[in-house]
Amino acid sequence: MKIWGKTGILLAGLIASASLWAAPFVVEDVSGRKVEIKSEVKRVILGEGRQIYLLAAFDTEAPFQRVVGWRDDLPKADFDSYQIYAEKYPQIKKLPTFGGAKDGTFNVEQALTLKPDLVLMNLESKAATDESKLTEKLDKLGIPVVFIDFREKPFENAEKSIRIMGQLVGKPERAEEIVAFRQQQIDIVTDRLKNFTGKRPKVMLDRAGGYTEECCMSFGDENFGRMVEVAGGINIAKGLIPGTFGTLNPEQIIAARPDVVIVTGANWKNYNTAGGWVGVGPGADIAEATKRLTALMARPAFHTLPVATNGNAHAIWHQFYDSPYQFVAIQAIAKWLHPELFKDIDPDATFREFHQRFLPVDYKPGYWVTLPASH
Repeated sequence: MKIWGKTGILLAGLIASASLWAAPFVVEDVSGRKVEIKSEVKRVILGEGRQIYLLAAFDTEAPFQRVVGWRDDLPKADFDSYQIYAEKYPQIKKLPTFGGAKDGTFNVEQALTLKPDLVLMNLESKAATDESKLTEKLDKLGIPVVFIDFREKPFENAEKSIRIMGQLVGKPERAEEIVAFRQQQIDIVTDRLKNFTGKRPKVMLDRAGGYTEECCMSFGDENFGRMVEVAGGINIAKGLIPGTFGTLNPEQIIAARPDVVIVTGANWKNYNTAGGWVGVGPGADIAEATKRLTALMARPAFHTLPVATNGNAHAIWHQFYDSPYQFVAIQAIAKWLHPELFKDIDPDATFREFHQRFLPVDYKPGYWVTLPASH
């Protein structure tokens, strides 16, 4: 008869857990595909750099430990966050980068040299990956592709995406903590609005206002459009834009007479140097953001409306539309739409707490700005 000492039992336990971990498991991604993950996920290619917003909440001690390559969008779409991460983790400057699957510049050969256990893609690139048979090609090479989504239908897919990441990195409990925090913060808003019978302000969402000369890109009944509804407002584009994204012309905006305007913006200096976009985000220059928001309210769609000058024009960080952090935007919008009902809510404090509990970088305010009333 063999007698096992404490060391033997511990060793047997470690071997058992290692073999359990190595055993293949199946993940159902947000597109409904069932994907077999054959081994522990140690080497990940991020199909979008902004997926680090989510991964960093799981691998908080070392957010880039699994990342072997990523799409080149973070320094372009969110330069401020890129700088914050690059300052703390300078190795990210040397990470292999590539273009997006959506624009056909994802390089399968390059991906293969990085020996990934997984390629994480965003749902909006699925049509392009299907057309180019990218998923099929990677599958034949034994590289699984999993789709997540915080952009196309975040109200349907955000929690699913958080849980999928928990499965992939072997941290399902962490996923539940993130989901619970997110839901708790949204509930603070929705619980108060349940019995609210007052006016729901009409809101115009100016998506990436000033990024182009065009006016105005906006949101239908998803993403920021749904955030407005959840926060107790009426999205004027809801019945005019059938999908998640679309455009309103100045005449439609003037005719709708919005009570509140919310422009989305970020530091896009690496995308668009000449644009009049509002560079809100972590550590933003609020004086410059205010100046740019003032200029945007002088456009033909807005300058004749009371909202241009009465203190109800705001700008908010665009990347709330493509991240797990929508709950912060919902609180900020609720406070703008119903200042009395939500006077004790502090979205800055909410986001600071999320950083302290889940993220590896310090919180820097600057994610929104309000134009002071000028009469």
